[in-house]
Amino acid sequence: MAGEPQPDCLFCKIVAGGIPATVVRRTERVLAFRDIAPKAPVHVLVIPHAHYPNAAALAAEEPETAGELLAEAGRVAADEGLEDYRLIFNTGAGAGQTVFHAHVHVLGGKPMTERMV
Repeated sequence: MAGEPQPDCLFCKIVAGGIPATVVRRTERVLAFRDIAPKAPVHVLVIPHAHYPNAAALAAEEPETAGELLAEAGRVAADEGLEDYRLIFNTGAGAGQTVFHAHVHVLGGKPMTERMV
């Protein structure tokens, strides 16, 4: 069920403390931790504690948490000293989503010159 922890979800296991992560921020509803395969000098994932398969589902069901997710992404960037950074939501396998638990990537620390669109 959406919103409920899923036993086979990597990010649900991280939220529950069953899998270690390098946590950089934690609130009542959101967790931010370093990506284990960084694509930039700063690569942090910001996830809701609640399980939703993607950002659109999270926003539809828990708009306050979706807003907090974005606010925390901005705080992560500020804490990391980033003035320029990229926020990425991947939705679906064809877009590169590999963990089907809503999350945003915060990337920075080097020029992000590749245009996606």
